[in-house]
Amino acid sequence: MRWLLQLVSVFALAAVWFTVPALAGPDAKELYAARCASCHGPERLGGTGPVLLPDSFGRLKKEQIHKVIENGRPATQMPAFADQLTETEIAALVEFVTSQPKTPPTWAEADITSSRSMAANVQKVDKPIYSADPLNLFVVVETGDHHATILDGDKLEPLTRFATKPALHGGPKFTSDGRYVFFMSRDGWVTKYDLWALAEVGEVRAGINSRNIALSSDGKHIAVANYLPKTLVILSAEDLSVEKVFEAADKDGKPSRVSAVYQAPQRKSFIAALKDVPEIWEVATDPDAPPVYTGLVHSHEKGMVEGLASSSGLFALRRIETPVPMDDFFFDRNYRNLIGSARDGNEAIVVNLNVGRDIARIPLPGLPHLGSGVSWMRNGHDVMATPHLKESRISVIDLADWSVIKTLDTKGPGFFMRSHEDSPYLWTDVFFGPNKDLLHIIDKQSLEIVQSLRPAPGKTAAHVEFDRYGKYALVSIWENEGAIVVYDANTLEEVKRLPMSKPSGKYNVWNKINFSEGTSH
Repeated sequence: MRWLLQLVSVFALAAVWFTVPALAGPDAKELYAARCASCHGPERLGGTGPVLLPDSFGRLKKEQIHKVIENGRPATQMPAFADQLTETEIAALVEFVTSQPKTPPTWAEADITSSRSMAANVQKVDKPIYSADPLNLFVVVETGDHHATILDGDKLEPLTRFATKPALHGGPKFTSDGRYVFFMSRDGWVTKYDLWALAEVGEVRAGINSRNIALSSDGKHIAVANYLPKTLVILSAEDLSVEKVFEAADKDGKPSRVSAVYQAPQRKSFIAALKDVPEIWEVATDPDAPPVYTGLVHSHEKGMVEGLASSSGLFALRRIETPVPMDDFFFDRNYRNLIGSARDGNEAIVVNLNVGRDIARIPLPGLPHLGSGVSWMRNGHDVMATPHLKESRISVIDLADWSVIKTLDTKGPGFFMRSHEDSPYLWTDVFFGPNKDLLHIIDKQSLEIVQSLRPAPGKTAAHVEFDRYGKYALVSIWENEGAIVVYDANTLEEVKRLPMSKPSGKYNVWNKINFSEGTSH
């Protein structure tokens, strides 16, 4: 009988167990509203803090987001919540901010317009307020504490340092006289800054999750590539007002994120990469642009493209069909051809922009980072080199016949590559893997690694940029307590170190506005 009584007790206990409601986990939405919304916005679209949507986190893993909520971020407004929230509550917040909202957020032309703000007290100057060469300045983006430093490229000394929007992305763009620079943040803010007066001019939010910007060759228009919403936005460079919003979709109406946009100066146009559909867009920035074709069919007899419909003038849109979706473009020096990486990461596709079709394929396994590629003349041939994001190699390509003329083995996959027309060397980092503190120096004629530098052992070294004369090569130590390390570009000896907070990129005015063959465009 004892066993029967025990069994009855067990069932009675189980009945009680299963009739008591399980303790509910923390309400992540309420936690977010109480702890996060004041900085990041009630819909996670950003405010004083950045956007908190899945696409906005980039390569940041959930464990890393957990640590940021727990410990905060030094030198930012992000506080630590370890003493206010439990581990379970932090985990719930991580799941919430990395989940897609039930209703996709929108950011229409009216939202862009209402976000625009122009400074009323910018000093009116007709020349720089400093004695430094305005065309040999560097704009250094410090992502560690969301600042930018304007650096004198001759004296290698800072002129000023100012706060920026969080998570600047895609590289600043300069007007052709070097006076104005435009920044873009990952959450869509475009900021205009006067490099002569050293003052911010205005800002506008052109999207929710943006990839990069481009400035037209006449300096009048800014194009903004957006993941969210799926748009290509054209702004006035003068006052940041909206000029045109393209809903990104292919000719059949399938929507797409816009992964990048570029200026094509000789063509007086923007070139946009669509991430999700097999099309490239060309948008005219010349009001006198000749007709471009908006419905494309291939005429194999003529080797040209004929159109079903055409338009002309400012912002005329031309669609170029491609075999597969492509992004991360490299352009030849005449902007006649572009090379784009295919989604599978094993080849690149060459598209001739004049005839509007692909003309070659280049076997490039290991996901080439074509946007970081550089070109130069070697033995009478125009060549380009590109690092690979997933393999320890550099590929050198002959731009006449699209053949791979050399593959160099490196100590790890690289991210950035730079040179200068007056330098015999090509500099590349080893961004990924255990040798992230290494830089390879490559002779541009022999195509051999002639030296490897380790500016700060154990710390990531990346993103080289030259001054306007090719005299100095500036290297970033990509850490929160980082630095700019200046090298003599010929002797490869260290010249100077400048403390910086994770200087993710530095951009020389002269090299950018003159499209130096050694820098990305």
